Amino acid sequence: MEVKGQKVTVEGPKGKLNFDLPHHTSLKVEGGNVLVSRQGDDAQARALHGLSRALVNNMVKGVSESFVKKLEIQGVGFKAAVQGKVVNMTLGYSHPINYRFRTRLK
Repeated sequence: MEVKGQKVTVEGPKGKLNFDLPHHTSLKVEGGNVLVSRQGDDAQARALHGLSRALVNNMVKGVSESFVKKLEIQGVGFKAAVQGKVVNMTLGYSHPINYRFRTRLK
């Protein structure tokens, strides 16, 4: 993680992400911990503080881990099948639902 003023850059095995911190917040790295602080206690500063903390957390996770979305289908007659980059789902509608992925499937 690299911090230059208000610009945060996170790089890992899955890629590289950049983020410009809002003007009410600051960030520093101490001993492997990332600390996001705010410059006031008004509502906007608190909101931007939480938003910045969550976005930086998601950036770190995004460059180090793969994104996984688990699908659970419950019910009689519901089914799903993967065909290449398309998930074909039969969910009780009069037609099948096809969802095309932009990335690879495991």
